[in-house]
Amino acid sequence: MTTLTPDTPVAVVPGQRLGAGLLLALTSASAFGMSGALARGLLDAGWTAGAAVTARVSLAALVLLVPAVLVLRGRWGTLLGQPRTLGTVALYGVLAVAGAQLCYFYAVSYLQVGVALLIEYTAPVAVIVWMWLRHGQRPGRTTVAGAAVAAAGLAMVLGVVGSGVDLDVVGVLWGLGAMIGCAAYFVISADGGNGLPGTVLAAGGLTVGAVTLGTAGLVGVLPMAATTADVVYGGTAVPWWLPVLGLGLVTAALAYTTGIAASRRLGSRLASFVALSEVVMALVFAWLLLGELPGPLQLVGGLLILAGVVVVKLGEAGVQEVRIGEPESAEAAEAG
Repeated sequence: MTTLTPDTPVAVVPGQRLGAGLLLALTSASAFGMSGALARGLLDAGWTAGAAVTARVSLAALVLLVPAVLVLRGRWGTLLGQPRTLGTVALYGVLAVAGAQLCYFYAVSYLQVGVALLIEYTAPVAVIVWMWLRHGQRPGRTTVAGAAVAAAGLAMVLGVVGSGVDLDVVGVLWGLGAMIGCAAYFVISADGGNGLPGTVLAAGGLTVGAVTLGTAGLVGVLPMAATTADVVYGGTAVPWWLPVLGLGLVTAALAYTTGIAASRRLGSRLASFVALSEVVMALVFAWLLLGELPGPLQLVGGLLILAGVVVVKLGEAGVQEVRIGEPESAEAAEAG
């Protein structure tokens, strides 16, 4: 990722940009947060995690193909004529889409789900370190304090606090791989300086991710099994294709496009912290679809995550991570 450009201030309307960025980031986090509950129904019906995520990513790639082609009309040189841009799309697909999910699946085979998620969601810290070492954007004390508050809340939401869990070295390494993929998602998504529209980045990355996951399934690295049996949510049976559509259209196509648009407005650091609300939304959808009620400790943890995001925003007030030359009009057109 050494070719990515640094986040640079730009003279736009800060309030409007911040508001739109936060709305897009929360939409993306909500969409991503729904994936666990939808996938849980498929897993209980006999699907493997590999089959569910491959179907999700493949369907999203197909859905975004048409709008991506329309956005590129007359601008194909933006994608095909620049090796750097093609490399960015490939890196996004391998790291941010396929790599993060493959590493996470392997992590949960060695660790408790909450521990694996906690390791993966240290990605905002990795983003801060990357922006500091690569681009000289040293975090202030307020940003660091906000990160600590959000991390504490995350540990409470995931049930790691006071659980006395045992850590497996192999599982931790897989979790760190997932964290790197997650951090790459925010850093690459926020890079608007290459002229690549967000919809095209999402479609290209999801296509690369689908091919990578499919290949992993073919060679036996990722177990693949699916069924056409009905899927049950909250005692109600629905046809299998309904949650598959939800995974592809909402938790992937919508989630990735709005996430990229949010990162380009908020910058990689702030966007990565707002994305922690995905964990809170996952609890909400688990309650609505699966009847799994969050406990008091999880609710307190959710509030701490939100408080941490607010503190991080205060710390980022003097460092607006937005690129000069970002195609504002194109980005606004694709935000929906």
